[in-house]
Amino acid sequence: MNGPHDLGGQMGFGPVAPEIDEPVFHADWERRALGVTLSAGALGAWTIDESRHARESLHPAIYYRASYYEIWIRALETLLERHGFVSTDEIEAGRPLWPGVKPKQVLRAGDVPLVLARGGPCNREVATPPKFQAGDRIRTINEHPTGHTRLPRYARGKLGVIEAVREGYVFPDTNAHAKGENPQHVYTVCFDGRELWGQGADPGLTVSIDAWESYLEPA
Repeated sequence: MNGPHDLGGQMGFGPVAPEIDEPVFHADWERRALGVTLSAGALGAWTIDESRHARESLHPAIYYRASYYEIWIRALETLLERHGFVSTDEIEAGRPLWPGVKPKQVLRAGDVPLVLARGGPCNREVATPPKFQAGDRIRTINEHPTGHTRLPRYARGKLGVIEAVREGYVFPDTNAHAKGENPQHVYTVCFDGRELWGQGADPGLTVSIDAWESYLEPA
């Protein structure tokens, strides 16, 4: 979807100003926000793609005012309500009012190091061979779906060249909506800056993205 998160190439938001010696967390509540989000994700009720879509689906007026971890918490509230773990009344009250859905699993404190070390690999075997090879010229599809997608808006309908063929990976566009993993081959695609930004692009600028196979068509 063309949500508030998709800011590549958008104007009017000012320059990116990296914070020198930026701390991992700016406040204790951010540390807790990360822990709660990871613990809730371990309940097994939703995928990482559904959680991303929940964040990007926040209203722009909320998204642009919120800090990074506030976006995480607001999206987590949506996910917990959607899957029956809490209700709006309970969130407002700050305490449980009735039993919620029983989770598939619970992350125990002693298991945290192992779970974090294992991560959540999304590479999968794909039965069919890759449609493209390194050096192939392609054009990205020009679609504006209402659901989740990992093809950035600035790179849609653009000409590029395949830099590398990667492994097969879970397809986020379906996985975010409980329509299956549907793994596809992923490619690193290189675009000339002028193709993306026009004649005003910096000379010699190139941009590379990783794109799922169904995002691409032969040029």
